[in-house]
Formats: sequence, structure tokens, C-alpha cells
Amino acid sequence: MGPNIAIAPNAVFYDEHKPHPPVNATAAEYYSQHIYTRARTYSNTSTKQRRVFHPYDSSKPSRRLSHDEKPYTPRRFLIDVEETIRIVLEQEDTDGDFQISITDAGPKVISLGTATSNGYKSFDIRGTYMLSNLLQELALARDHGRQRIVLDEARLTENPVDRLSRMIKYGFWSSLTRRIDGDGLEIICADPKNRTASVKPRIYVPHGEPKMAEYYRRVAEEKPHLGLDVVVLPPKCDDPAFVKSLNDKPGILALAMKEVDDPKGGGKTLKGIPFIVPGARFNELYNWDSYFISLGLLVDGHVEMAKGMVDHFVFEIRHYGKILNGSRSYYLCRTQPPFLTDMALQIFNHLDRSKYEENKQWLKRAIQAAIKEYHTIWMAQPRLDPESGLSRYRPDGLGIPPETEASHFTHILEPYAEKHGISILEFTEQYNDGLLKEPELDEYFLHDRAVRESGHDTTYRFEKRCANLATIDLNSLLFKYEVDIATAIRDVFDDEFELEEDFELSPFPPTPEAFAPGAKMERSTSRPQTSEDWFLRAELRKERIDQYCWNEGKKLFFDYDTVTKKQILYESVTSFWPMWAGCASEDQAWKLVTYGMSKFEVIGGLVSGTEESRGRISLDRPNRQWDFPYAWPPHQIMTWVGLERYGYLEDAQRLAYRFLYMMTTAFVDFNGVVPEKFDAVKLSHLVDAEYGNQGIDFKMVPREGFGWMNAAYQVGLTFLTNHMRRAVAACQSPEIFFNRRDLVGADLTNTAPRGADLDPLGIAMENAMESLHIDYAGSQY
Repeated sequence: MGPNIAIAPNAVFYDEHKPHPPVNATAAEYYSQHIYTRARTYSNTSTKQRRVFHPYDSSKPSRRLSHDEKPYTPRRFLIDVEETIRIVLEQEDTDGDFQISITDAGPKVISLGTATSNGYKSFDIRGTYMLSNLLQELALARDHGRQRIVLDEARLTENPVDRLSRMIKYGFWSSLTRRIDGDGLEIICADPKNRTASVKPRIYVPHGEPKMAEYYRRVAEEKPHLGLDVVVLPPKCDDPAFVKSLNDKPGILALAMKEVDDPKGGGKTLKGIPFIVPGARFNELYNWDSYFISLGLLVDGHVEMAKGMVDHFVFEIRHYGKILNGSRSYYLCRTQPPFLTDMALQIFNHLDRSKYEENKQWLKRAIQAAIKEYHTIWMAQPRLDPESGLSRYRPDGLGIPPETEASHFTHILEPYAEKHGISILEFTEQYNDGLLKEPELDEYFLHDRAVRESGHDTTYRFEKRCANLATIDLNSLLFKYEVDIATAIRDVFDDEFELEEDFELSPFPPTPEAFAPGAKMERSTSRPQTSEDWFLRAELRKERIDQYCWNEGKKLFFDYDTVTKKQILYESVTSFWPMWAGCASEDQAWKLVTYGMSKFEVIGGLVSGTEESRGRISLDRPNRQWDFPYAWPPHQIMTWVGLERYGYLEDAQRLAYRFLYMMTTAFVDFNGVVPEKFDAVKLSHLVDAEYGNQGIDFKMVPREGFGWMNAAYQVGLTFLTNHMRRAVAACQSPEIFFNRRDLVGADLTNTAPRGADLDPLGIAMENAMESLHIDYAGSQY
């Protein structure tokens, strides 16, 4: 008899007759146990001695055929994690990016030993999708400390729609979760946008929160390795000069916390309320990102997480005066597109109905905060244009936005630096310090800050004029605010709503005389709010939108320039936002769908604007990421919902199919990637506009995706029928699925969406090869 083999006391041996974790289990559950083999050595269960196939090996095995014998029992593999990672990367990752994609030139096949044969018999894993899933599973097993695993083949061949949706629900949201407290500070304080010499973690605590300030000081003492600097802000923390003074010492802004029992020594302590960040270089709470993220969270049942994000927005309005662009010190003067009322009402409708009074009080705080933001930010100067009665993105601020990439403004600043005979760096410092005065540059950065507040940074739609524009998107959102507040007051609060915080109310109706210096303003606490007050505001805004923004000849909504008093005829997909808000008439909606949709619909969904409006692109006039041909989740979701609202469900489903098809093909072909945005004409995430793309820089396994793209997938799936979902999983082109009759014998360039006349895989491959400088004709995939 051979010698005994030393086995760990809790060792688990693979037994095909014993229950195995479900194929669709989370990584934590699936890789919860160490698996041991019954062999005396492990060499025969490793891929180490198996044949390695080379790209140009003429003797590599033939493809399996559809009539090959198929097993009746689930196939599982016995795998040495580290050795298999090594072989997969060595053989298949030919571009060295730690991902397996269609641009890699490997043989796209690897042999794995089956678990039932203890690794003696082998089976070939083939193709980009299965190999990339294998690499992802191995990386997850390594994360959980597993050296050997039993892996279901079904986990490698999993329906890509199910796999991506599962990863978002159970993995990506968790990886994007942050908390600002002693346990979460190390992660949240990291700021990839910080280009200053000050890398010391710093948290700014608002005035009037002494308990919070004391808590963070205690954290700094208990964790000296953090080097945490705790700074209490002044009462008026959004003064432009003060905010500019913080540029060389940026920090995270404190957010809402809750009081909990202190596990260390009794009593009470504070704990940060968790929230979701967009991801990649955006490692803080953002304004409009959070709205779309919350929609995805609600689909996935994460109601408390979404609710907590509203709590943070209420906190920001109370202490920072507005919902901030992002929760960093350099964002204190800026907000972003307002979605708080719809966000709060959607979450309210998902709360436990047995706690109605508690939920009602929560909604009351959210509506009170939204009313304050409405009156003090959006309906106050300088954002309000009293003459038209419409609102603009027009934030305060001084100097050059510090969070941008180092070279972002080089082409703007260079002529001024040459004018003064100094370097760009010297000019930047002297201009920011106010030593050099350049009124034209002040005007440029006024509009640049407005572009960033709009969320559409950047686009030629807003170039050098954004602060003057009453945009159709902003005023549609404010119409929705007005209707939401009116509806909540009427249906939840018995048509009488008290405001507890004292502030000035914006005069109604808005006129230049009502906002003249010395004009008397009504106070918020002077009387209860009623639904009639807010319905009248909504009615007036709709009239003004029709007057200033609707163009009957072009059958689209446009932005209105409050200085030149003309419409800006840049065709933007935000023309569909009035349908989301409900302020488009039935006739306007029909014209938008009938005449406007084709301007923006391409093979991968809706582009941000038309190619004609964007204009010619050159070295001196490069692509902007919020222009044609790029597609973003907010524009898709807003249009889907707006179309459904007006009864155009089939159009909404078609557009959702296009976008999810583009997402799914990228996920299948590029190692599970979920990026920030897409080129919807080329069906590519390899975007070269401005700072490129976010969410694509990962090794072996995607862990976060990107916030609002994750949400777009989960929300988009709710629009699809089961048949559509199966077709997306099969990566069936939208043009084939919808059987476009206009593609047969027609001039494709005039009748079909951009990209419909090309093979989708060919589009993605061609663009990927161009980006990677690879000769497509000689590659194998």
C-alpha cells in the first residue's frame, strides 16, 4: 500500500454525485470550497502536459460539428488555476493586454481535463467567448484563494445576456460601492483626476456638522497611516474665490452618515451611507450618473442603495447649496442636470408599503430639498433668464477647471502664453492667480464650466456659448420637477406642503421686473405649497418651451440662445427629452418620431447628434465625445422611456435592441468589456475622442463595468420581449432581426440607419484593428 497523503481537515473531494454550486452562482458561492483530487499527484489533472496549439500550426484539431455526439450529463473540468492562467495568457493573449478578444491572433482553443475522469480525458474549449470566460473564471477563483477548481462547462458557454446581467447585479454594483467613513476612506480618497503635488488624503466637512468633524478627527488619530487631513468648510463654501483657493489642496467632500451602535466600546458612532460611483477615473458620487445608476439598482432590487443616494443629495443641498457635479472640492460651484424628483418618486414606489409613514417622511425630505434647489439654483440668476423664463447651465467659478487632463486646454492657452512671452504653465499659474487679465478667456471658461455642468462635456453643440443657452434638455427636466412636485403634494401630502428651511422663492411668473435689484421676494416659510402653484409653473414652462425651443419647420426641439435671441439649430438627440418629461404634445411627439428619429438612429442605437450638425472633423477640429458618432446611456434610456410614455413601444424596443446588441457583442468579443460609451456607427468601444473611454482598462476579468452603462443594460432588458432577448444573446444583427424591407434593393445610404449596410462583426473588427494597428487580413480569430 502506498504512503498516506496529507490532506487538510476540511478538504473537499470532487464527487459528481454530490451537489455542486449552481452554474449561475456568484463567484463567492461558486468558489467557496477548495477542491482536491484523489490522485497521488496532481500532474495528470493539470493542463501543463497538454498540447499547446500555436497560431499557424497546420495540425491543430478540426472544429466540432453540429452532428458530433453530445453528452447528456453536465461537463465539468478539473483545473489547476495558476497553470491554466499561464497557458491561456501565453497562448491566446497575443497583444499582451491580459484580455482575450477577437483581435488576439492565438489559435482560440485549449484542452482541459474533465472532472469525472480526474483529468485523464480532455475536452477542447474553443472560441473567443469561451476562452475569455475561462480567463475570467480563473481570475475569480484566484481572488478567492483557490488553487484548483471544478468548473462547469456551462459557466463558459453561459448565455451572454444572462452572464452580463448576472455580473452587473451581483458583482459590478458591489465593486462600485463606496462609503465615506473610517472603513471606506482609503478607497474613496483616491482621485485619479488629482494632478497637484498634494496627494495627502483630505476630507472637507460642512459647517454645522460638529459630530461628523469629530468623527473624522478620531479616525485620523486611530489610523495615522492614512495621513488624513480633516478640514471644516465655512458656512458659504461655494464662493468662487474660496473654491479656487482649494485647487492646490483638493479633497473629498463629506456626505450623509447615519448613527449606529459603536461595536468597539458601546455608545453610538457614525457610519457612512453607501453609494455607487461611476467607475474608472470617476471615484466619487456624481449627480446625473446617480439617477441612471439608481434605475439599474431598482431593476436589480437594490432599493436601499438607491435610497441612500437620495439621502446624499438631500445632504448636499442642505450643506453645499446644490446637488454637486461630483463630491470633490473642485466641484463646489457646479451642479449637473436635475433628476432628484423622479429619482425620489421612483424609489418611493419601490419601498416597503408596510412602512408608509416612514416612507412618506423620507419623500418629504427629498421633495423639500428639490424645492430648495429649484428656487435657489435653477430659478435664480444667473442660471435663470428672466426674459424668456427659461433656465440655463451657468455656474459660478474662477480660473481653469483643475480636474481636466493636463493637456486639455493647451490649444486654448497657447496663444495667450505666446502673447505674454511665457510658457503655458507660467501663464496658467498667473491667470489662475488673477495676475493676468484676459476677458476673452474668462468668457471661454464661463462657457466651459457650463458645458461641464450640462453633463455633455464636451460637444460642438455648446462650443463657446453654453452659458447663454436655454437648453431643451434642462428645461424639460425642470418641467418634470414642477409636475413631480405638484403630483407629490397632491397625491401624497394632501395638497398642502410645508417648507421647514427658510429661503427666497423665485417670483412667478418670471419677468425682468420681478428680478430687478431691490424687488421683494417671497419667503419659503410664508405659506404652504400647493399643487396648483406647481402645475401653473409647469404650464408656463411648457408654453415657453413651445415658444422658444420648438421648430415646426424642422419638427425638432432646439436650444434657445438667450443673448442672440435665436434658436441654435444643432440637431441633438435631447430633442426627445420633452417626451420623457411629458411636455411634448401628442402632435409634437408624432413629428419627432416620424421625422426626427431617422436623424439619430444608427445600427448601435441613438447617436448624440447628427453628423451634419457636428461638422467636419480634422486635426484642428477633433472629435468631441458627446457628438456624432457616439452613443451614451442617458440618451438611450431617456428616449426609450419617452417613446413608451407616448405609446411608441415598438420604437422603444427597437432602439433598446440596437443598444443592447452593441453592448452584448462587445461583451462577447472583448473579454466582457462594459465601457462608458460607444461609437454606435462602428459598433466599437475603442473610442479616440478626448480622454478615450472608461471601463476598458482591466486585467483578465471586468470587475466594475461602468455605472450608467450597467444600468442601461438592466433597464434595456425590461423593454425586450423573450424573443428579443434570445436574439440579442445570439448577437443577431438588428437589421436581420427586424427584417428591414427597405434594405432589399434600396439605396442603403438613404434609407437605412448608419452602419446597417455593413457586417456588424466586420465593423467591429475593422475598427479594432485600426485602433491597434493590426492587419485584419492576416489575423486569425
